[in-house]
Amino acid sequence: MSMFLDTAKIKVKAGNGGDGMVAFRREKYVPNGGPWGGDGGRGGNVVFVVDEGLRTLMDFRYNRHFKAESGEKGMTKGMHGRGAEDLRVRVPQGTTVRDAETGKVLTDLIEHGQEFIVAHGGRGGRGNIRFATPKNPAPEISENGEPGQERELQLELKILADVGLVGFPSVGKSTLLSVITSAKPKIGAYHFTTIVPNLGMVRTQSGDSFAVADLPGLIEGASQGVGLGTQFLRHIERTRVILHIIDMSASEGRDPYEDYLAINKELESYNLRLMERPQIIVANKMDMPESQENLEEFKKKLAENYDEFEDLPAIFPISGLTKQGLATLLDATAELLDKTPEFLLYDESDMEEEAYYGFDEEEKAFEISRDDDATWVLSGEKLMKLFNMTNFDRDESVMKFARQLRGMGVDEVLRERGAKDGDLVRIGKFEFEFVD
Repeated sequence: MSMFLDTAKIKVKAGNGGDGMVAFRREKYVPNGGPWGGDGGRGGNVVFVVDEGLRTLMDFRYNRHFKAESGEKGMTKGMHGRGAEDLRVRVPQGTTVRDAETGKVLTDLIEHGQEFIVAHGGRGGRGNIRFATPKNPAPEISENGEPGQERELQLELKILADVGLVGFPSVGKSTLLSVITSAKPKIGAYHFTTIVPNLGMVRTQSGDSFAVADLPGLIEGASQGVGLGTQFLRHIERTRVILHIIDMSASEGRDPYEDYLAINKELESYNLRLMERPQIIVANKMDMPESQENLEEFKKKLAENYDEFEDLPAIFPISGLTKQGLATLLDATAELLDKTPEFLLYDESDMEEEAYYGFDEEEKAFEISRDDDATWVLSGEKLMKLFNMTNFDRDESVMKFARQLRGMGVDEVLRERGAKDGDLVRIGKFEFEFVD
């Protein structure tokens, strides 16, 4: 079984903020000491860190839940609780992180040491020392810590390579990679010998170097899931140049030009933007009988079907077995790479908007629905945040929460919807009676 894993779905939970404390100063010779409860500490973030030593997402196969520590509770003497350490999760270079619910891209991690916070820890709740006022110098109010962010993430690994080798099975991609790099891919006289992407570094005679990825063989219908389907097509998205390997000997009984059209069709069907990458056609197995005749026929068909205003892709006849023509091919590839810019993988519509922590006037602060048992149910992100941070063990905190609901207009809307004295109102698992 292959140990290469390039997709994973995980859940992350940042740490909750620590609860604030209600405490009072009681010391000899200090009359009317006043409040002395400290704030809770910040919850830990969940941070992804790029590690160039990792090659797959195998670490996420068995460990799919990542939870950061919560902050420490506030203490007496006005001492704040200690903030929790961030949970740092190592990921390989080339990992794209998406929100599994929205499908939006959170970040694309490509540089060694790059960090990104995928879940923010909650802030600590305030202690009663924060609520002292001239009117209420000894408040018995404190806040619970803010809940840490919780989300489900989809991880995709798209390997970092400058050049991608594509082509039908058994056209010689693995053999070519093995002779131009130090990589040792599996080579065999049967289809789908390569079932995972292989990566190698090339150094040309002129001193240029670049990374090459040998991708598992495509076949017609791959973009619809035939063969290995789109399982590994994602890895070509980061490449800047495509080497299109064609078996010019037609040893499999296929027409080389039809192979060329079929593979391009699959690339286009998977992602139209792949056709923006410049291609070099590599006519392989030129040491075989009839290869030269097939190459001439291929060039003729290619010229007939190209627009006169378009530049024909370069064709390099080689033999991976005898190493014929490799130096010329590699120099041309390095030259093309030098003048080919990076391709933008994601546009603004793919990316999640930057988090905004201020008040959004258009966003509803709460929603009201009715349960089957005639109970009024309150929900909404802002309301639930206030609810979770309320310490219901303290009457003053409960009264403060009631005033916050009233200030948000909850009472007024309930009244308009027909709520009467004694009706039950539910927030989460907490229930109370509506008083008109």
